[in-house]
Amino acid sequence: MKACIKFRTYLVCLLFALPFGSVLADEDAAKYSTAIKTFQDADESGSFFNNSYGYAIFPTIGKGGIGIGGAYGKGRVYVGGKNVGNTSMTQLSIGFQLGAQGYSQIIFFEDKRAFDEFASGNFEFSADATAVAITAGASASAGSTGSSAGASAGKSDATTVGVYHKGMATFVVAKGGLMYEAVLAGQKFKKLEPAM
Repeated sequence: MKACIKFRTYLVCLLFALPFGSVLADEDAAKYSTAIKTFQDADESGSFFNNSYGYAIFPTIGKGGIGIGGAYGKGRVYVGGKNVGNTSMTQLSIGFQLGAQGYSQIIFFEDKRAFDEFASGNFEFSADATAVAITAGASASAGSTGSSAGASAGKSDATTVGVYHKGMATFVVAKGGLMYEAVLAGQKFKKLEPAM
């Protein structure tokens, strides 16, 4: 009898959860679509969509720190315009930093080799990879990554300029908050999990 009651309770909970799952999936899809459109509409990053093997998009990376900082974001990886997998990014950094920030990030893969390197689960940006996230109307060099990134508070204001460096080009757009610098160094990416 107890097993029957447990099963019924489980079944009722499952039935109530199904509609909410689709609502959350729709919100998640909208978040990715909005982030992709932001980068497509930006000056130089827009052209990378047609000339790259694929890309990883992180609609929101949250970063904060006072001396010691951390960042985390979930992302999707696309090849040929199709979602081929999911990943996440973590970062721990020590050094001059102050504040908190949310930003979107996209990483374009020049070719299959760069994609495979990223998807392996062993990829981490090196110490010379940096991007500067700033407010609307300004842009800044991203150090030796070969890319520059301007970031804006408004989606239509985004301006980015970049080139491939070691097979990847990275762009960021600030979503809010205040942080001295958005550094790519130390960003580690989880092994690509196939999309379902």
